[in-house]
Amino acid sequence: MMVEFEPSNSLLARCLQTAAMLQGILVILVLIPGSIGIMVMLILYNYWFLYIPYLVWCYYDRRTPEQGGRRWSWVQNWTVWKYFMDYFPIHLVKTQDLDPAHNYIFGFHPHGIFVFGAFGNFCTNYSDFKKLFPGFTSYLHVAVSWFWLPLFREYALSNGPVSVSKRSLSHVMSKEGGGNISVIVIGGAKELLESFPGRYSLCLLQRKGFVKIALTHGAHLVPVFSFGENELYSQVDNPKGSWLRTAQDKVYNLTGLALPLFYARGIFQNSFGLMPYRKLIYTVVGRPIPVQKTLHPTPEQIDELHQTYMEELRKLFNEHKGKYGIPEHETLVFK
Repeated sequence: MMVEFEPSNSLLARCLQTAAMLQGILVILVLIPGSIGIMVMLILYNYWFLYIPYLVWCYYDRRTPEQGGRRWSWVQNWTVWKYFMDYFPIHLVKTQDLDPAHNYIFGFHPHGIFVFGAFGNFCTNYSDFKKLFPGFTSYLHVAVSWFWLPLFREYALSNGPVSVSKRSLSHVMSKEGGGNISVIVIGGAKELLESFPGRYSLCLLQRKGFVKIALTHGAHLVPVFSFGENELYSQVDNPKGSWLRTAQDKVYNLTGLALPLFYARGIFQNSFGLMPYRKLIYTVVGRPIPVQKTLHPTPEQIDELHQTYMEELRKLFNEHKGKYGIPEHETLVFK
């Protein structure tokens, strides 16, 4: 296998971008298991004066991810996030103004491997979110399991994410005065197994909980498509019926965790590694779908709004795909 190395004349900024991305990858692949390991070691060696107060704190603080979180502007302003954004780079695109008197649910697609576009645009202060959507506060809703991890949960909360539970969504959408945006990666972990360059398969057909929340609270729905998100990593092919996909589906059904076998580039070479490819990401925010508040929506009302949402998402994709290098014959596939 030929190994393609990074150009020797890379600028300092390019090196800083690589370092920022490496930090992000290490947080995911090292800090998560490392934080669990630290707690296990504290318990095994009976450092009770450390782990007991912390576990008491976790119990006391258990509702925070469902009550708007605990973002820390100092963390969101870290310079490392600027270089993280510039690594690809990541762009946020607005197609229509939103009324800050309303609350909105952004349905983010696709998941990709690590959802870098959602994190960069809605959890750091280096995107154009505040300029494009003045008067709004965004809340990125992530898997509940993020907040079950000791130590790591504190780091996650400081960046702004909150739980994707029904209680958490209701808390944000019930805030008076409007100006709140819940960002939900609709496809969830299952969509990781569908994340391949050049493919546009979305796990959406059976995902209707966000529609019911929107109806219950009168929150307007907004489809969001992040062009380039699926191009950041390659994945070992796993067609339905293959031994690999069968094993992955069994793990997902048992644990709720998706385990894609992904790869991209390395730190100093472009041929193989766990660093994402340097591909442009354009996160395009579509037109809002007005939603009338309905405290007890019927299945028919939910299905009707869900169908409207899928149609608007397809329109958004078709209107913008040509701008971002996607052939005209490509279309979204809903699963």
